[in-house]
Amino acid sequence: MRIGQGFDVHRFADGGDGFRLGGVPIPYHRGLLAHSDGDVLLHAVTDALLGGAGLGDIGSHFPDDDPQWQDADSALLLRRAVEQVAGQGWSPVNVDATVIAQAPKLAPYVAAMRQATADALALPAQAVNVKATTSERLGFTGRGEGIAALAVILLEGRPGAA
Repeated sequence: MRIGQGFDVHRFADGGDGFRLGGVPIPYHRGLLAHSDGDVLLHAVTDALLGGAGLGDIGSHFPDDDPQWQDADSALLLRRAVEQVAGQGWSPVNVDATVIAQAPKLAPYVAAMRQATADALALPAQAVNVKATTSERLGFTGRGEGIAALAVILLEGRPGAA
């Protein structure tokens, strides 16, 4: 067994009609600045997955200066990371993740984010927990400048996994 942890943050961009979070479209009057689709939740989960398997981080596998990842679907990146981790003998067991955003209110979308994240990991929804919180108007998330996400994942290795 191994544990991985991940973190991601993206700044809001003026204009736009929303963003993706946990693979779910979130309607909002602003979008997120990012090379890919900017899904901070799936990026944090991907980072946790790769880190737990000792495979570096999301930026080393999907660099933001590589044009092939421009506007990439983060669920696809997570599925590719699952394949890479499986190639090293590891598979995800469960995930616990927290999204930090002052706005928009995310509670109506948490169940869908949980399911979409579980689907990308090939796990049952019960093995994925997604929480949304604010930072009580403190810091960049509290000022509404961006969104952050944290994730922890448990990995199970098959016999002989390094």
